[in-house]
Formats: sequence, C-alpha cells, structure tokens
Amino acid sequence: MTKRIIVDPITRIEGHLRIECEVDDSNVIRDAWSSITLWRGIETILKGRDPRDAGLIVQRFCGVCTYVHYEASTMACEDAFGIKPPPNARIIRNLIQGSWYLGDHIMHFYHLHGLDWVDIVSALSADPKKAVELAKSYSPDPYNCSETHYKAVQQRLTKFVKSGRLGPFANAYWGNPSYKLPPEANLVIVSHYLDALQVSKVAAQMQAIFGGKNPHPQTLVVGGVTCVMDALDAHRLGQFLFRLKELQNFIETAYIPDVLLAAAYYKGEGAAGIGGGVKNYLSYGGFPLDDDMNTFLFPRGVVKNRDILKPLKLDEEKITEEVTHAWYKGTEPAHPYKGTTDPEYTGYDANGNVKGNEKYSWCKAPRYDGQPHEVGPLARMVVGYAAGNEKIKALVDSTLKATGIPVSALFSTLGRTAARCIETKYVADHIEGWVNELIANVKKGDTRTWTRCDVPSKPAQGRGMTEPPRGALGHWIRIENKVIANYQAVVPSTWNCSPRDKAGKRGPYEESLIGTKLAKVDQPLEILRTIHSFDPCMACAVHIIDPKTNEIRKFRVA
Repeated sequence: MTKRIIVDPITRIEGHLRIECEVDDSNVIRDAWSSITLWRGIETILKGRDPRDAGLIVQRFCGVCTYVHYEASTMACEDAFGIKPPPNARIIRNLIQGSWYLGDHIMHFYHLHGLDWVDIVSALSADPKKAVELAKSYSPDPYNCSETHYKAVQQRLTKFVKSGRLGPFANAYWGNPSYKLPPEANLVIVSHYLDALQVSKVAAQMQAIFGGKNPHPQTLVVGGVTCVMDALDAHRLGQFLFRLKELQNFIETAYIPDVLLAAAYYKGEGAAGIGGGVKNYLSYGGFPLDDDMNTFLFPRGVVKNRDILKPLKLDEEKITEEVTHAWYKGTEPAHPYKGTTDPEYTGYDANGNVKGNEKYSWCKAPRYDGQPHEVGPLARMVVGYAAGNEKIKALVDSTLKATGIPVSALFSTLGRTAARCIETKYVADHIEGWVNELIANVKKGDTRTWTRCDVPSKPAQGRGMTEPPRGALGHWIRIENKVIANYQAVVPSTWNCSPRDKAGKRGPYEESLIGTKLAKVDQPLEILRTIHSFDPCMACAVHIIDPKTNEIRKFRVA
C-alpha cells in the first residue's frame, strides 16, 4: 500500500517547487514528481526588442542568478553578431563570475543546505572544549575557533529557542533520526553558519568592483565590458585581491573542514549512493581561458552511465526540450533555436495530486541525445575527472582519501555536496592568476575592453553557453529585421527539475529520490537533503500567468 507525500513549497531555495512522492509501507520512495508551480514568460516579453537589451532584461529571471543570465545573453548576441570580446573583457567576466561562485557556494552550503545535515538544537548540548578539539582535528587553524566563541554561539542559539522566535531555524525537523552529527560537530558548523552571513557579503563586494553593483550588475555590453577605469586602477585590483584572500581563508579553514567533518558521519549514505539520480552528466565548459573559447577551466563534455573512462564530446545539436508533461503546447522535442513558450495549463486532479501521465509542471524537459542529464558542480567534477584534468582529479582524489569513501560515492547526495565544495577551492585557486593576467595585458599596452559592433541587418542566430554555479546554462537567440524573433533560455534547474519525457524517463530531481528511505514520513528530511543538494533555482524558470485564462498578467502603471 503506497502513501502520497507532498512537500509544497520546498523552502530554502529560490522560487516555488513542489515535490510529490509515493512511499511504500517501509517508508521507501517508489515514485516521485517534481513540479514548478509558476511560469516564466520573459522569452515572450523579449520578442521584437533590440537584442542588445536582452541581457539586462533576462537577468531579472531571478534575484540571485542575475549575472549569469546577463553573461549568457551577451554571449548569445556576440555569437550571432560574429564578434569576440577583447582578452581583457574575457578576463574581467571570469573575475565577476569567479567571485560569484565563491559567495554562492558558501551561501548554499551554510544557509540553504547545511541545516539538512546539521541539527541546530543538538548544538545546545555540545561541550565547547570538545568542539574545539574536533574542529582542530579537521584543520590546524580552524576559522573563529575557541571555547569562548562556541559558548557565545550557544548563548545566541539559546536566546532564539527561549524567545520562541527561531527565525531561520524555525519549522525544521530537529531531532530527526536522519541527523547523524554529534553535538560538537553541529556546534562547529552552526558557528560557521553565522560567520558565513558576513563572509558572503565579501563575495558580493568583489563582484560589485567590476560589475558595478550586486545584484543585477550592469557593466557587460555586447562586445565586452564597460568597467574600464576599475580594470586599470591598481587600487581597485588591490581591493578585489584583499577580499579574495578573506574568502580563501574561510574556504580553507571553515568550508572544506566542515564538509569533511559532515562526510565522516554521513559517508555510509554516500557509499550507498543515496540521492544519486540519473547516471548522465553534462557540462558546457566554464571560464574560457583563451579568446577562441576552446579551452575552459571546467572542461566541456558529457559522461554517460557514469562511465568516467569514456568521456564524450558535447554535440550541441543533440540538445532538445520537450513538453509532454509540461504545461506548454507542443508535441515533439525541439532544439532551443526552434523552441516555443506557449502555455497550456491543465492543473492537478480533484485531490490536488499530479494527473498520472498528464502535464504537471511549468518546467520543460531538456534532453541530450534523448536522455536526461544532471548539470551542476557534480557534473562539472565528473566531466573534468573523466577528461583527465589533473587539478580536478587531484582535488577529487584527495577528498575521497580524506573521507575514506570510494569514487562511487560521488554519485550521491553527499557526493554532490562535496563536489560543490571541491570546485569552490578550484575556482578560488585560479582567480588571482586571472588578475595577474589582466595586469600583464595592461602593462604591455593592451587596454581594450570592447569590440565595436552593431546588430546584423541580415537574419542571424547565436547561443551563449556557460557554466554558472548551478550548472549548464544556455541562451539561444534568433534575430530578424534587427530585432529578436525568438529567444529561449534553458537554465540549470530546467535540466535538473525536468519532469518526465515522452518515453516516461524521470528528470534528475525525480530519479534522485527513488529508493530513499524516510525515517519519518511526516518529517521528510531526506527529501529536502537530496533536493537541496542540487541548489534549486525555480525563479529562473518562472513568471506570471492567470491559471483560469492562460493569459499573461497585464499591469498598468499610472
């Protein structure tokens, strides 16, 4: 006899996500459906506009993933126009993106995902002295580590509890049997949760140095960047590097040790492959290291069926989206250049459940070569490892050795979380080199930051494919009569939150939940832990629609 569990909304994410599961008598998930419950209509809004305006508009997909859509749209226009930005612009874009990676991943582990591993209430019973000893067993000089500090953290948490106003710690499943960390480990990591509130701000400041502001930076233009004076100012470069050192210290003495600490107690789940999901991984390639966009910090490629011995080249023509189970019109898979965004809302059944084999999400179903693929940090690490990237391989191997878990444990919720931490260090270790590359260019007299261009008068099309923190992001644009004729964005969470396709194949979120055993059906902590490990951003896939009329909402501003 199966039971239905509906978690709606999934919290600690950006946007609105509903997860519906069927659980058997042993509390094991046997089927799952992921449903985005709001619609994104910005592609429709863009039609008829100047393509150079698209970047500023599409970064409004989301209040978090702002820069990445800005960059992908700019790249799509550059591809359509047939131009390349100067080397300095490429480097500056990497610096903006790199600083965003550091802040985004730190924020995700501590503020969005950490409470799936850490029992806040348990930390109240920790021995601060033992907590210091535990922290020092994972780092020779742990971040903000002392008995005095840990006692202060406990007092702060106690005030939350006694006041009855738990704030971000309210409505959680404290005491759930799926929590495995001892009180001292919980105290160490929750202390860094509080520290990370300040540290995340530093990353935003780094991005604003070249981006102008955060969120919604404004210094990208088709052909390059506009932050000329910042790029040529040694003082501004120094400010950027000073903040980089602060973030690197937190990564080395808090983030990495905390993930290793958590892994020591949850490695059984990793070894069992809990949360593994689909077995295919895809990366578009991120952080271009040359002006021809042939070499990337994160390699471009595909791994199928977890076969890391046989990495495959990415064939862009094999990327499609279909809408068999999504609330859109259409019958056949289509490449994004030919994609449409025509809503067809049918709702849920009379009991408020998904309608079996019918449509149940505003998320389309992206497929590569007809198969669902996971994107994001784990995909980047798997593709990089398979491609033989020496630095990625060394970081992955050293992490596995430190935790004592096999390579197969990568394909799990724990592995996905560890992969995000690994790549945070990987990106941080390269940022200073990009600053030095920028300085070297300027010293030899190359101060160019923009390539002159105009909208082509003939029909044109282009795509911008990049790797923001959450995974493979692509924007596809078609231009006719010098305005946008069609625009499609396939975002990371579209890949991962994908509903079933015409063949009935589940998307990554759905597949990752199959076989998971819940300790308590009324406290589905395990569902949250796995879904949060993807770092969902539903806002990148939503906008506004009237479910009764299928019409986009219209607003008049007086």
